[in-house]
Amino acid sequence: MKAVWRSGSSYWLAAVLFCCAWVALCWPWLSGAVTIPFDAKAHFQAQIQFLAQALHSGQSPFWTHNVFAGSPQVADPQSLIFSPAILLALFNPSPSFRAVDAYVLAHLLVGGLAMLMFFRDRNWHPAGALLAALVFAFGASAAWRVQHVGQIASFAFFGLSFWLTARMLQRASLRYGLLAGFAAGMMVLEPDQVALLGAYILIGMVVAYWLSEGWTGLRESLAPIAAACFAGLVTIAVPLLWTWLFAEATTRPAIDLVEAGRGSLHPASLLTAFVGDLFGVRDPSAEFWGPYAPDWNAKELFLSKNMGQVYLGALPFLLLIVPGLTRGWLWDRAIRPFTILFVLMVLFALGRYTPFFHLAYDYLPGVKVFRRPADATFLIGGLGAVLSGYLLHRILSEEKQGVIWRDLGIGAGAIALLIGVALVVARQAGHLGQAWLPSATAAAWFASALVLLVVLTRWRGAAAPLAASLIVTGVVAADLAANNGPNEATALAPEVYDVLRPETKNETVAVLKKLTTQPPDSARRDRVELLGMGFEWPNAGMIHGFDHTLGYNPLRLADFSEAVGTRDSIAAPSERVFTPLFPSYRCRLADFLGLRYIATRVPIGQVDRSLRAGDLKLVAYTKDGYIYENPRALPRVMFVGGWELADFEGMKSAGKWPEADPQRVVLLDQEPEPGVPEGPVASNAEVKLKRYRNTVVEIEVTSAQAGFVVLNDIWHPWWKAELDGQEVEILKANVLFRAVQVPAGTHKIRFSFHPLEGAIAELRDRVTPPEEEGVVAEAPTHSGPSGSPATRIQPVPPEPVSRPAHDMAAHDMLPSSSAISVVR
Repeated sequence: MKAVWRSGSSYWLAAVLFCCAWVALCWPWLSGAVTIPFDAKAHFQAQIQFLAQALHSGQSPFWTHNVFAGSPQVADPQSLIFSPAILLALFNPSPSFRAVDAYVLAHLLVGGLAMLMFFRDRNWHPAGALLAALVFAFGASAAWRVQHVGQIASFAFFGLSFWLTARMLQRASLRYGLLAGFAAGMMVLEPDQVALLGAYILIGMVVAYWLSEGWTGLRESLAPIAAACFAGLVTIAVPLLWTWLFAEATTRPAIDLVEAGRGSLHPASLLTAFVGDLFGVRDPSAEFWGPYAPDWNAKELFLSKNMGQVYLGALPFLLLIVPGLTRGWLWDRAIRPFTILFVLMVLFALGRYTPFFHLAYDYLPGVKVFRRPADATFLIGGLGAVLSGYLLHRILSEEKQGVIWRDLGIGAGAIALLIGVALVVARQAGHLGQAWLPSATAAAWFASALVLLVVLTRWRGAAAPLAASLIVTGVVAADLAANNGPNEATALAPEVYDVLRPETKNETVAVLKKLTTQPPDSARRDRVELLGMGFEWPNAGMIHGFDHTLGYNPLRLADFSEAVGTRDSIAAPSERVFTPLFPSYRCRLADFLGLRYIATRVPIGQVDRSLRAGDLKLVAYTKDGYIYENPRALPRVMFVGGWELADFEGMKSAGKWPEADPQRVVLLDQEPEPGVPEGPVASNAEVKLKRYRNTVVEIEVTSAQAGFVVLNDIWHPWWKAELDGQEVEILKANVLFRAVQVPAGTHKIRFSFHPLEGAIAELRDRVTPPEEEGVVAEAPTHSGPSGSPATRIQPVPPEPVSRPAHDMAAHDMLPSSSAISVVR
């Protein structure tokens, strides 16, 4: 019988069956009937669309001016620039929802096929390989958190690097060492906690191999491991340098232990491992009553309800008990390291509920950077796939099965006991009536799994690999489809996100695009603010080409956040935070930003109560809300004749601007070169914005006197400027923006973004600070990555993560009229 599956044809059959199951389970998305919601659309759809538009318009995607007054896309790990998404963007100038969903789901296909290859290399039974592939791709968080595109990508590359690392060690192969290193590098290119934990698992695999094989294995593996390290470092070196410098300059360079602990997996969530819908996650008509509902003290924990789902399937869970525990097969030498790692991942996911996470937080590099221990549920699913697949392999390949009825009886008793515990928890929470149906459904699936085990152990003829694979595919795929299939957390109607289509007919988008259109050479490029328009709106500017003062991203430059008051998102009007320097929409900073139009679901006075009549003008009214105009918004480019020194950090803290006309004097944090008088100076200059691209801005100015060209885009150290072809210094102006000193006459100024050169220079300055006459000089206040000094004021306090759109009441505040009423 072993020769049948070792011939390889059975593995090909398993691969075909897995691909068929993948198509069937993914068909709701592949067909376009539903789409992956929330972050997959509000954040990542915009990122891919921006990437595609940049490439197909001949621009660089390394910087975006569409959110947060400018942001370094090249350094943002969620920009997808260094991911396979670049291929989708290259071939499609406007990737559809269906195309992006297929791209995301293809990661799960690749990860599952990697599991098949891992089993094939060990000559383990193809039915076990098939089970592992199905559980890896559609179990636990791989199914329930598919909207987290970056983590899905990391998880898929973890599966690939897991197989390649094992093959590298097994064959002592330099070639597979290089491939394993590249795959691991791709895993961490979008650094998240899934990638971090995946890297530690790979390290654990290597250590386990050395302990198992002794000095011989250690000696033979050194060269392949060196090749893997080389390939990995080459893959990640520059992108991670960018990301590190960016992260250091953002609002979230590290997460404290208490905040990270709020993202712990509650122990009660482990009940979903065998009663998939115990807490009412799948049924939109049912009240969610799980650990992250208000009744469970939401102040102590903050996770979306789908993050606590760890259902792997009835058969995989049963196998962990029978024969995993009953016969001790989980401690087999072949998988003992994975059993240990599986337990460690469970402990890590539980976070604050065990001492393990505290130790990991203190002693494991990288853990402090991420906020949710519950992200380990991805790895629980991945390792659970390996363990359950191996256990099925042993059942199907054992020559002598022995008596199985005792084990099956123990398994049935254990499942009954666990379901009883789930019902007790439900009773204590007052939801016993709601828990009966999912508990009964779980019992039915486990009964089917018990019958399946009996069939698989008794039907062991020559056709067993084919029969076993077919049975496993049918039963397990049906189980996972029923319990982990499309639901309101993973699949919504595409129409919900129509505003994120480039071809959308949305009235508000059409009005904003019309209002912000400027004639050629205009010095204006007005910004908008989408104030609480809904979860899907904040990054819409990246798709439709207008510039938003805010956006949706957990990473944004701290200098800008401290001044303007940004949060991760601005889904609801209540999430707008005002700061001392931006206390109202009538303020100097709003004018500098060129914030001319504000679209809001509710009347603006309900958000900014300090506004007086006439401060803002209502210019349009759509079915989405109101559009107001700030008539004082300044142009994107200005010529200013005088200058004045200012303490930018003090201004951000106190919120006080010097009494100076912004069109007569520019505020600087250092003295400029001689030639421009200090103090307010009237000027009459002609300024033309000749070219405005993602990474290049060209300006032409004609003036009878010397002065400063001010570009109201955020200052960043990776930008350079040229005056008539000669490099000049970019001065930090008016707290956040850029200025270049120019002499009288007609001149051309060119700003260009140089991330590699800029990052190397920034790193060099950190390692070897500049010296003057043998004395180490103090770093200028604009030398940090975000333009702020080393000692920074505290950023806006961490805010609760935005609720998904369907949990918000913003849609209840829509104006009743569907027609646009433009007010002039």
